[in-house]
Amino acid sequence: MKCLTFIILLITLQACPQKFQPFKTVPMENKEAKNNPYYSRTDTAKLDIPNEEWKKILAPDLYAISREAATERAFTGKYNEFDEIGDYYCAVCGNHLFRSTSKFSSSCGWPSFFEADKEGVYYKRDRAYGMERVEVLCKRCDSHLGHVFDDGPKPTGLRYCMNSVSLEFVGDSEK
Repeated sequence: MKCLTFIILLITLQACPQKFQPFKTVPMENKEAKNNPYYSRTDTAKLDIPNEEWKKILAPDLYAISREAATERAFTGKYNEFDEIGDYYCAVCGNHLFRSTSKFSSSCGWPSFFEADKEGVYYKRDRAYGMERVEVLCKRCDSHLGHVFDDGPKPTGLRYCMNSVSLEFVGDSEK
């Protein structure tokens, strides 16, 4: 009987809710833009800046993703579960990329959009790691943003799977 009581007590204690630390919130402003002489939300002139220069200006994680085509870990990006009205810009140069009305929940672990600003992005075939994908790059600064797949919702059927680090959000209320 003591053994049964002990087992029930152990099960009850394990079922008690545990205290978790809240997720650390990430500020949405792009602090690198203040130290980046090439950043502009209005200038659309093509940039031809060598990576050595970008490396001096950009934060290490932004440099790795935007200039070396790295990928942030799934479900860790600040815009993955983010749902506000506004516009998304390139975190490197400030070029307009997406409107929030084209963002949708794809559950893939990265912010997803079904439509991009046609003047903001261009595409390149990506055969890295033995996969056949389409890379999405910023039309102004050639920074890697993510990839586009053909499994998205209507009306386009596309899923732009982007790295949060590569994006900067500006809400309509901030304009």
